[in-house]
Amino acid sequence: MDLKESCGSQGSQETSSLRPTSWQAFAHASTLHGLRYVFPYGQPSVRRLLWAAALLACLGLLALESAERLAYFLSYPHVTSVDAVVSSSLVFPAVTICNLNAYRFSRLTRNDLYHAGELMALVDVHLKIPQPHLAEPDVLASLQEKANFTKYKPTPFSMKEFIERVGHDLKEMILRQQSPPPAALPAAEGGGRRR
Repeated sequence: MDLKESCGSQGSQETSSLRPTSWQAFAHASTLHGLRYVFPYGQPSVRRLLWAAALLACLGLLALESAERLAYFLSYPHVTSVDAVVSSSLVFPAVTICNLNAYRFSRLTRNDLYHAGELMALVDVHLKIPQPHLAEPDVLASLQEKANFTKYKPTPFSMKEFIERVGHDLKEMILRQQSPPPAALPAAEGGGRRR
């Protein structure tokens, strides 16, 4: 024990008042902007009061706006607005079909099903068909045939090769309409070919 502390001298009181409180240490280490100025090391000042007022005002506005947005959300607002635009002609493609299947089932092999079947939700962890009642009968028959892994020896699997082979090919998905050659076009008004 220090002699100065036991005597209650002025030096020991000065060092204890300069030691930061836990709030000051927390505020100084906090990333909340302005909090370190509300609880600074040292004596209170006007600057500290202004920072406290600004911080409380911002927190109040945050609480007010959050409460207003929460009340609006809980009122279940809905807006249904439909604008119908009728067009006399459509630019190609007139019909767009989006294929949601990433892979072609017809190109799947038994090895693909063994390695990536669970990824595609075609088989479960035990390599069994999880919900056979949801599949169409012809697809189910093909899947059951491919999912028969008794006495099956899997071969090495490459995901890149799998995607290139089983994924959709753009050339097969786009149908191009070619215009007929000029000779095949119907004759203009006035009938027939010129001789």
